[in-house]
Amino acid sequence: MKKNKLKYVGKSIPIHDVTEKVTGRLKYVGDIELHGMLHARLLLSDIAHGKIKRIDTSKAEALPGVKAIFTYENSPNTLYNSHVWLEGMEIIKDERLFSDKIRYYGDRIAAVIAEDAKTAKKAVDLIKVEYEELPVITDPEEALKEDVVKIHSPGNVTFSKELECGNIDEGFEKADYVFEDRITTQKQHHAAMEPHVCIAAPDPFGNITIWSPCQVIFQVRLITAEVLNMPLNKIRVIKAPMGGSFGGKGQPILEPICAFLAKEVGTPIKLQMDRVQTIIGTRTRNAVIGKVKTAVDSKGNILARDIDILVDNGAYFTNGSAVNMAMAKKYFRLYRIKNQRYKGTSVYTNTPIGGACRGYGSPQIHTITEINIDNIARSLNMDPVELRLKNLVHPYDEDPIGGPNLGNARVIDCVKKGAEAFKWKEKWNRPKSKGRFVKGVGMACSTHGNGYHGAYPDFITMSLRLTEDGGAYLKSGIHDLGCGTVTSIKQIVAEVLDIHPDKILAPEGDTMISPFDSAGTQASRVTFVCGGCAKKVAELAKDKLISYAAKILNCSKDDIVVEDGLVWSVNTPHYKVSYGSIVTETQNNFEDSIEVTYTYKSPSNPGVYSANFAEVEIDTLTGLVRVVDFLAVHDVGKAINKGFVEGQIHGGVQMGIGYALSEEITIDKKGRIKSDNFNRYHIINAPDMPNVKVLLIEEGEKDGPFGAKSVGEIAAVASTPAVINAINNALDIKINSLPATPEKIIKALKEKERTVNRI
Repeated sequence: MKKNKLKYVGKSIPIHDVTEKVTGRLKYVGDIELHGMLHARLLLSDIAHGKIKRIDTSKAEALPGVKAIFTYENSPNTLYNSHVWLEGMEIIKDERLFSDKIRYYGDRIAAVIAEDAKTAKKAVDLIKVEYEELPVITDPEEALKEDVVKIHSPGNVTFSKELECGNIDEGFEKADYVFEDRITTQKQHHAAMEPHVCIAAPDPFGNITIWSPCQVIFQVRLITAEVLNMPLNKIRVIKAPMGGSFGGKGQPILEPICAFLAKEVGTPIKLQMDRVQTIIGTRTRNAVIGKVKTAVDSKGNILARDIDILVDNGAYFTNGSAVNMAMAKKYFRLYRIKNQRYKGTSVYTNTPIGGACRGYGSPQIHTITEINIDNIARSLNMDPVELRLKNLVHPYDEDPIGGPNLGNARVIDCVKKGAEAFKWKEKWNRPKSKGRFVKGVGMACSTHGNGYHGAYPDFITMSLRLTEDGGAYLKSGIHDLGCGTVTSIKQIVAEVLDIHPDKILAPEGDTMISPFDSAGTQASRVTFVCGGCAKKVAELAKDKLISYAAKILNCSKDDIVVEDGLVWSVNTPHYKVSYGSIVTETQNNFEDSIEVTYTYKSPSNPGVYSANFAEVEIDTLTGLVRVVDFLAVHDVGKAINKGFVEGQIHGGVQMGIGYALSEEITIDKKGRIKSDNFNRYHIINAPDMPNVKVLLIEEGEKDGPFGAKSVGEIAAVASTPAVINAINNALDIKINSLPATPEKIIKALKEKERTVNRI
């Protein structure tokens, strides 16, 4: 029976575990206590580059309650790469659990196991390390030089690739103007509420169970098995409730260590980092230097664009090539530019390790290119909205470098409707502010993807069984990072089956129980790919339900109606039976269950798009910036849960404003990290936030479940360049180094004043 209106999809249903969270009954890994469990703590290096000459653990070993200490001398020497999530990926492997060479401030030296966390910390503080210090490289451009120290053999350049479409030289030859910018972005910490933590427990049969707030259970299993040289079926990974990730828990950092410790001592181990260790010793958003050159004609048509991107890997490779190519993909998929070139290089430095971070390259590439677009508009005396509308992609444009079709790309709608709602023309054309406090407006666009299709294998298997009480049990490898994944997936299944989401059990991933999922919760694939699988498996289960109902009710399948958990024949509408009754009769009379398993392969990878509009007020005396108004417009296809979607966008805007104004892992020339706690690492808090308005463009996407596309990562992208462009508009300056701190703004104002005086 067809319904004209959606019953569950599109509704703001509360997150499934809200009661448990607000009452404190939900157990995070940090809350879990196992019988006989010991506690571990890591010793992290306090230099950025050197060789370990000697480790003195004697005082730590003598401390009552200390059970064991592990260093490079008594731990596996296996090289691995924590970025790998599928067996067979070809990639640089340069990580060890512990090494005799230190490559950044925060590198791992030792692990102490003790009766309690307090004793473990005391013991760590008693360990003495003697180093042979080596030269330090913190600047990625310095890392390119031939005569500098090599952080890893054979050299500091880890990846380099060029991509091109059209004829770049011809495009520049035809240009009336060429505009160049050099823009740098910084390392950013994820700042999840929950620091990194995991538990590993051995059993008498040689198995290890890991409880982890991770993003990919099968990745944790794969890496741990590789490091410990164990069969995959001896390692079980259970996805635990998570207090946020934003990509920071997208790679197994603690899990292989914790599993090794548990295996060695034969008891459960909890390994937990504090905030300082989480900031310096996990992963960061890669810092990037971008040199962009854009050719335009006198009417503002972009004829060609050339960009040189230098990615700071940090001390280990992890995803150094993947994030570089992710930036390349986004670079080609936002504007209709016939002639483009992208050159990407990644290098080692003696700085914290780059890794997955919300947006995965999109914040860096779009910050660089969108600042450049606004600088062009200002130089041509054009409205930046009009300049963009001349050049943005249209729905179903082809990818100029041969990637998947852009899909129903509605970025032009985002800009037009956003400009109207923000009253852009009125604000853009108002007279410039004078005096100490000045205002300005800026906007920016962005794009992101929907999974790995076109780059890596992207598939997921789910099993769905209808139960005797009329409910449903969905087995899958989904991971909820705290943003409502489980609830959204249940809404999709509920819509297909026409039962309330509360009647659906959808536990998170467990490698012992869950069908295989190729990539977990990353790459903005959950709604589009996992949601697509949930919809398909629900449709198959519904079809099986209808088939058996037709046999039981003695009619054709075409005569069966299913609605609100009930089944009947159009011939006997007065006789209605529950789903549960059909399930029970199927079991008893046909020796079958209404259960299906389906493997869903992502069919496409359309773009999601956004346009963000910001108004700022700047104190020209102090350089302090306050964002006073903000509008985020997002092309989401269809919001599965509007409350979740809007919440994602609000949080993304907060993260993007912080990236623009204050967030930075600051590193001195010796590689020491200065912003190692929240007193020095400045995130944007609630009192700093403007009133953020959200406008959703819901025009549907053919391959998305009920037309849905991703939103979680793109939410954190366009806000950064929108704020920077607003600052530049207000002050008529060029901020080209993030974050735009008060010191940088005052410096730019003084430079502007000197330039005016010279004229």
